[in-house]
Amino acid sequence: MKIFIDQGHNPVNPNAGAEGFGLREQDINYKVGILLAELLRANPDYQVRLSRPTAETQLGTSNSTSLAARVNAANEWGADYFISLHCNASYDPNVSGSECYVYRENSYAYWMAERILIGLNESTGLRNRGIFINKSLYVLRRTTMPAILVEMGYISNEYDANLMNTRPDLFAEGIYNGILAYFK
Repeated sequence: MKIFIDQGHNPVNPNAGAEGFGLREQDINYKVGILLAELLRANPDYQVRLSRPTAETQLGTSNSTSLAARVNAANEWGADYFISLHCNASYDPNVSGSECYVYRENSYAYWMAERILIGLNESTGLRNRGIFINKSLYVLRRTTMPAILVEMGYISNEYDANLMNTRPDLFAEGIYNGILAYFK
């Protein structure tokens, strides 16, 4: 099974991510992606590619070309699944938890997202905020394979941000366990 892991956002603009409590979304996404890739590569059932194989990897020269580079890499490789890693943000610092976005309900992506959210909840203890349908997200509508955008936690929430920063392994394990549960 070929899994493409997209560590959302670039190290610098264009397309840099959210910030909170002195942390940058793109750095957390990168770390969790590397750890998730290591887990998947240790399992002979999976092949893995990363959108950002190094912390300095910069994709595109604008938001649109950055997103296109990620999707094109997954499509050209012939990935079976696309998982885009992100940190959420809210004006309300009390909002906490993990959620996923997919293109449509009752789809392979939806069913994998269910398992990933269960895995994240079991691994991190963060609330499962559910799955949302979003047909406008480029990485969901332009991939040729089932695609999931995972909002691992809220970088605007002190607890979530600290957990993502200090224990990225818990997020990688939760997503990995969700993938394993989906394929069982």
